[in-house]
Order: sequence, then C-alpha cells, then structure tokens
Amino acid sequence: MSHFIVRGWGTWAAALVSLAATVVTTAGSGASKGTESYDVVIANGRVMDPESGLDAVRNVGIAGGKIRAISAEALQGKKTIDATDLTVAPGFIDLHQHGQEPRNYQFKARDGVTTALELEAGTDDIDKWYAEREGKTLINFGVGIGHIPVRMKVMKDPGNFLPSGDAAHREATPGELVQIDRDIEEGLHRGALAVGMGINYTAAATHGEIVDVFRLAAKGNAPVHVHLRHAGLKEPTTGLVGIEEVIAAAAATGAPLHVVHITSMGLQDTPRLIAMVRGAQERGLDVTTECYPYTAGSTLLESAIFDPGWQDRQGITYKDVQWVKTGERLTAETFEKYRKDGGTVVIFSIPEGAARTAVADPIVMIASDGMPITGAKVHPRGQGTFSRVLGHYVREEKALDLMTALRKMTLMPAQRLEKRAPMFKDKGRIRVGADADITVFDPKRVIDNATYEQPLEYSVGIQFVLVNGVPVVKDGQLVDGVFPGRAARAPILQ
Repeated sequence: MSHFIVRGWGTWAAALVSLAATVVTTAGSGASKGTESYDVVIANGRVMDPESGLDAVRNVGIAGGKIRAISAEALQGKKTIDATDLTVAPGFIDLHQHGQEPRNYQFKARDGVTTALELEAGTDDIDKWYAEREGKTLINFGVGIGHIPVRMKVMKDPGNFLPSGDAAHREATPGELVQIDRDIEEGLHRGALAVGMGINYTAAATHGEIVDVFRLAAKGNAPVHVHLRHAGLKEPTTGLVGIEEVIAAAAATGAPLHVVHITSMGLQDTPRLIAMVRGAQERGLDVTTECYPYTAGSTLLESAIFDPGWQDRQGITYKDVQWVKTGERLTAETFEKYRKDGGTVVIFSIPEGAARTAVADPIVMIASDGMPITGAKVHPRGQGTFSRVLGHYVREEKALDLMTALRKMTLMPAQRLEKRAPMFKDKGRIRVGADADITVFDPKRVIDNATYEQPLEYSVGIQFVLVNGVPVVKDGQLVDGVFPGRAARAPILQ
C-alpha cells in the first residue's frame, strides 16, 4: 500500500532538484505557520537524529534540497510522505564503497545509502573521476586521492584496480617517490576527500614512504584511510603490528587516521585492534575505524595478499576462498589458474565473534567495502550492509540499540570528513539547514536479502530514500529517471 498522498510523482521528482527554497522555519517541537508550503513533507514518522538525540514523532518539511522545518504540528507540502510507524533517519553515509557505477548506486539506495565514497583505494585523477559522474548519479558520490593508483601509475604497474607488478613488489626509486608525493599533493589540491592507502597491496612500500604520505595528508588536514600492512595471525605479520605502524605515523605527523575494515585486519585479534583505536582516541589522537557486518572479506586473487605464505599468515587455505565468477571454492590447481587470469574472490576468514564485537562497539563506524559487480557470486556486503546491521544485529541479535547503529552509519562518518570537507557538517543529521538526505525505513521489517549464494538481491524495509530532497526510493522501489546525486568534495585550491 502506497504511503504517498499526492499523485503525479514522476514528473515532479525529476524537476524538484532545481526548485529554490521558499520557506525557512525553526527546528523543534513548535508550530509552523499554516500558510507555509514545502516541496516535500515527511509526516508522522519517528524522527531519530544522532546529533541532538531527538527521538520522537515529528513532521519534516523539505524545500530546495534542505530540511526547513521539524515540527510536532502538521506541515503542508506539495507532496507528502506518510511515515506512520516508520523511522526517519539521516541518509546513510558509506565511507568505503569501491563499486561506483550506476548498478552499484541502485543497490546502495535500496540499502538506505545516500552518499557512497571511494576513500580507501581512491583514484589517481580527482577531476576526471568527479566529471565522469556529475549530473548522472542516483546518490551523492566522492573520492580520495589513492596511494595505490598513484603508485601504479608512477611505477607503470600492469594491474587492474590493484597492483600485480612493481607497485606491489618493488621499492620505489627516489625519483618515483618524488612523483608519487607530487601526485598525492595535487589530488589534495583538487578536492580529494581523503588520502587512501592499501599498504597490504603495496607490500614493498617502505615505512619511510608511508610516513611521507601521512605528512602530506597532515598538511592538507585530510584523513588517511588505511588498509593495514598486515592482516594475519602469525608474528611479525599480524594486524596488531599493522595498526602499530599507522598509529605511529599518525602520532608523528599529526595526520588524521581511519583504519578500514578492522575485522578483516584483526581476525580473532579484533578486540585488541579496537582497543588500540580507543586508547589512541583517549590520548588525544584523531584515530577512527570501521567494519562491515560479515564473516568474509573480498579482494583480487592476483594481489599481493595472496603472495606465497598467505595460508599461514591468514590462517586459511584454498577451500576458504571462493571464485566470484562461478561460486566455486578453490583448490591448489584452480588457485594457480585463476591467479594468473586475475579476478575477485570472497575470503571466509573472519570469526563471527569478531564481526559481532565490531558491529556492537560504539566507536566502530559501519562501512560496506562494497566491490564492483564483476560476477554472479560477488560479496553481499555491497548490497546489504546497512540493512543487515539494522535487521540482524539491532532487531534480531540486540547487539546494539537503534540510535547507536544510526550514529555509526550517519553522524560519525560525516564527522570523520567535515574538517577536511565542511559540506559534511550538513550531512548525517536531521536538523533545520541540513541537506535533505533522508532514509525512511520500517524497523520491524528492514533486513538484508543479499547472501553469499544470491548476493544480487535488494534489501527490504527501506521504504523511502531522499537525496538532496529528491526521492530515489518510493514505497520500497527505485524511482526511474532521477539523478539528484551531487559531488561530495573538499574545497579546491587554485
């Protein structure tokens, strides 16, 4: 049954993004003038704002892509969404999404995501990356300048997305180091949201090279989103060693640090790694982390992660690795064959206890690490991460409360980026003046449908998603022909 009161949705939605705001009112529970009219009103929903702590039935008025009123009294709108029995939350911000194509964005929207960011791998050309998406994107988009792609370009690595040649296996020459630093600094000048690093994939990069990149990030007040050098159980290549390296680099340079997917780095030692992050925070360092709510990771088989010794380092073997194109578990023979061909695999290595601990911990943000859709058995995290947290871990497992979960998906990611990109001060919040990036969901039904066997399935229970005031999901279905997504970008230095 539709929650929409007014007809004529398609034509109006396509044009809404260009409408100017006509009304500004004050937030809170007070009345708004009955003569005022908004582009959209979200009526009678349970509004939850992690910043203010608001958790009450309210009406939200939207005009010109912004939230203009939050009221206990009725508001008048050109279009009205009846959110009775639904939760109205800030749109989810995914700090870690590799798949940045239209099909990925559709899955993101159906999972409640209004802003998807490629900050770990990043790009080597900031202007080109943004230009490719401007004006034709369903949700908001953004990118970091990536040490991996820059190193690949400078060292002429033949790899696709991740290095497989010199950028993975050789130290950079002094001349190459100069060029790597220049390209990263140029990316920061061009509005990169962060500096991305995947030290596990550039295993030959020296500690000096890493510290130099941190120093550049500190100069630009940019967070460094790092895939640690090590992810394993065997000394001296444990996740604990990896996190020590980057916390030291952050402390020495002053660069903000964000450790990505802490569970796939820490494995059974995940609680120790989280304790390292918490300890750094308590001692004044700007260090944060994230996780995805699954017991498997995913990467490219040709990458340095699978260099000889990978079984001992990660505590897994061939049968724990699944080839995305067919869904088959690998053997020694197929491992060698597919490694030469190159492609995506799913790696079953994360203990359930580690995943649950990270999802429940209030300092650990939620981020999907969603992969490009390259096969029928791609990891489900790119399609179902946020609904899985809300449905499985909040409602079913009661591992954390709903407001804490929303904070980890909305406010905390926005705060991670707002010093570098002030535009994020208007995201991740339900307040007057904030961007109208809003997710409306049914807390009794929301759940992920994507599984390892059938990963390309939409989540359910995400009923409405608005991006800059334009609905992209209506009554649980995608809206066709709307592209309200805008660039999420740091200020450009001339």
